[in-house]
Amino acid sequence: MTDNQLDDTTGAGVDTLADTVSETHDVLSRRLAEAESCRPTRERPRDRLRATDPFLASTSRHVQAACAVLGPAARRHLPDGRRRAHDLAQQSRRLEGALFQTKAKLYGSTFVVRRPWSSIWDEVTEEFDAWWRLEQGLVDDLTATTSTADRDAIAERLFRAEKHVPTRPHPYLPHQGVPGRVARGVAMRVDRFWDTAEGRMVPEPVRPHRSREGRITQYLLADPHLDGPAAEE
Repeated sequence: MTDNQLDDTTGAGVDTLADTVSETHDVLSRRLAEAESCRPTRERPRDRLRATDPFLASTSRHVQAACAVLGPAARRHLPDGRRRAHDLAQQSRRLEGALFQTKAKLYGSTFVVRRPWSSIWDEVTEEFDAWWRLEQGLVDDLTATTSTADRDAIAERLFRAEKHVPTRPHPYLPHQGVPGRVARGVAMRVDRFWDTAEGRMVPEPVRPHRSREGRITQYLLADPHLDGPAAEE
């Protein structure tokens, strides 16, 4: 039996792309819940900033990375991929618009000073859920139409992209094609400057877990993680 055959048997049910995106969604959902539930006090007036900023940074980054990676993957592998990529970009703008409002409220912008936090969070939650439905649908369809190697590569590109995209919402910048790539590069450098100047801590993205590694591969990596009955023998 070859190592590739072992890969197919020992990694059954594991999908790097689906697992990475699902885990990222869980992390972002948890940060959203923490930010929404935070109530600063007179003694701790900056609690809302500390709770909300990680959500803003990680969500902005993931949305931009998905447009940079999942959109092109959809166009390449799905029959209706061009439309799906366009829909993803449009929903990205709507979600980033809601995040932009959140950031403005968080930092005391006069444009949203009269808007209550409950209204802000209702909009963010609505757009975040709509985004997740689109992203999950794309990943499900990519899972059905691409090879394991393709999905592993997409997951790795998504992870790497999250390290090289803006960390703040930019709803009015291009999100697709060459203009989107150029805009992300410029915005990333500007955001990185301000992150450094403000001492802003940006959480690390979810790293893809290796999937479908055969026993020979695990042995060579000195990283055995066999599952199922074979692991108990």
